Amino acid sequence: MGGCSCGSAPKLVFACSGAADVGAVADRAARMVSAEGAGKMFCTAGIGGRVSGIMKTTEGAAKIVALDGCPLDCVKQSLENAGFKDYTHVRVTDMGMEKGKTEVSDENIGKVADAVRKALEC
Repeated sequence: MGGCSCGSAPKLVFACSGAADVGAVADRAARMVSAEGAGKMFCTAGIGGRVSGIMKTTEGAAKIVALDGCPLDCVKQSLENAGFKDYTHVRVTDMGMEKGKTEVSDENIGKVADAVRKALEC
């Protein structure tokens, strides 16, 4: 039997949207995946601010992806500091892209989006 076993609970993507080029790639990749319906981009700042509605939705998620641009791992740290431990971590710089030297191109965004889609699989 095929299909996703995640049920109706949301699959959430929390992305770096930092000032660096790799943050821009992460942000655009998360938006692409969200627009396709593979997952739902959600508010990383809301996790950091412990916004009740965002926290509650995240607690009920079927899958969580933390998408960081660089090894500072701001998204991962935000989730962990808010008490979330069950997530998949994806880092742009682990895909051969270097902070400060990466073009925010369709090719790079697509490569990261592919990794996010894979991380969202049930």
